[in-house]
Amino acid sequence: MSRKPTAGQNNGDRLRVLIVAPALPIVGGQTVQAATLLESFRSEPGLTVDLLPINPQFFPRIQKIKYVRTVLTSTRYLFDLLKRTRNYDIIHIFSASYFSFLLAPTPAVLIAKMFGKKTILNYHSGEASDHLRRWGRTAIPTVRLFDRVVTPSNYLVDEFARFGLEAEPIFNSVDAGRFRFRNRTPLRPVFFSNRNFEPHYNVACTLRAFSVIQRQMPEAELIVAGDGPERSMLIRLAADLNLRNVSFLGQVSPEEMSSIYDRTDVYLNSSEIDNMPLSLIEAMVCGLPVVSTNAGGIPYIVENGRTGLLVETNNHEALAAAALSLFEDRDMVERIVNSAREDIAKYSWENVRIEWLRTYHELSQPASIQNASVPDPDRAEPTEC
Repeated sequence: MSRKPTAGQNNGDRLRVLIVAPALPIVGGQTVQAATLLESFRSEPGLTVDLLPINPQFFPRIQKIKYVRTVLTSTRYLFDLLKRTRNYDIIHIFSASYFSFLLAPTPAVLIAKMFGKKTILNYHSGEASDHLRRWGRTAIPTVRLFDRVVTPSNYLVDEFARFGLEAEPIFNSVDAGRFRFRNRTPLRPVFFSNRNFEPHYNVACTLRAFSVIQRQMPEAELIVAGDGPERSMLIRLAADLNLRNVSFLGQVSPEEMSSIYDRTDVYLNSSEIDNMPLSLIEAMVCGLPVVSTNAGGIPYIVENGRTGLLVETNNHEALAAAALSLFEDRDMVERIVNSAREDIAKYSWENVRIEWLRTYHELSQPASIQNASVPDPDRAEPTEC
């Protein structure tokens, strides 16, 4: 709950940050990361962090009516922005692309500017390049309104730079305490996919790859978590391919996900457009070798042959061959799992926390000294003699 701070500047007490982001029942990476920041910063000295959902929940029966829901939700969202923004110093705004960017971050930054607040655009979409190219006349000027642009990957930093926009990376964090590392020796042919059923995640390619795998390993299993507009098509495709031992779990909550990682042995991903999928990092934390396409920002977090296996997009034969190679080389599996486990330290909350605190405190400084170095939040200033 908010501590009802007064409007205006911080007056040197607590720095107040309002996170504007999706919340449950929306399930996805942005929801998880916003919840992680909120929960982890609740006890941070000198900081007050609250959440303003872009999808406020009210009148459950009315919200089942498609177009009425959009109008009412948008209206309530704008009302909440107008009511609450004035009480915070920094407005930290999560963002996807296209219409989502127009409906959520755009009004948030305009209202924040109206109240003279500092703003952060926390952009998460792997479709950034296409979004900025096709919607450039509105999207690029809107991005320039923000005081900082933060992305969860160096990939998106590079994509923004192509359009003359400066961004900085702060990685998504993974709470390793929620997941259990398990040594998968011997490796079992139990595969896992947990991407939403959207066209750009191309889960159909995973099903086709599994068909190839199952011809060589008839006992192979595939567990599929996720939901979306392609659900019916994917279930039909599994039947058309005569796949056996395939389980469609539907949408799985973040709390349930760790137990599913624990009962599977190989992570499969076949997205065509992607940024920094949290699920790949979670799989590494749990000890699953990752076999994925090299879409978007994935090569920035998975090094082919060292921390996972990567193939070209929309090539189910190559995806299957890479997955099958794991069962032919036990030493390679061990090297990949161990290297990945070492690599994911940079996604720990301890590292991510320092970067967010530094960004918040830099923004809270007067404009004349914002470019000066800001001390590490965990490091005491030396006393002058």
